[in-house]
Amino acid sequence: MKITRFKTKEEKRGRRAARVRAKVVGSMERPRLSVFRSNKHIFVQLIDDNTGKTLASASDKEIKLGKSEKGAQTKVLAGNAVGKLLAEKSKALKLTKAVFDRAGYRFTGRVKAVAEGAREGGLEF
Repeated sequence: MKITRFKTKEEKRGRRAARVRAKVVGSMERPRLSVFRSNKHIFVQLIDDNTGKTLASASDKEIKLGKSEKGAQTKVLAGNAVGKLLAEKSKALKLTKAVFDRAGYRFTGRVKAVAEGAREGGLEF
């Protein structure tokens, strides 16, 4: 029987996410902005790791994009809009600072758009 050292995509991302999480911890003053992206949608949360509670969340299911926008660019625009939406929700909670947790994803495309949208909305990383 041959033993393989290769891992699935999910296992590789889980290892990268654990590496990032070892360094990034959220508190009430600076919650952790966690990103999850699926093939279709993107979800973000502000998490207080001390109490283990989600303070605010947003997803692209809550926003509406125009019908003319199609393809991969729409996902990036949706990511930017989700970041802005989360920043608005954090302002309502009087939060201005956060720690960005990319959760093992590369900091490009939709993940980067979420960070830029949150910065435009007023969150500081």
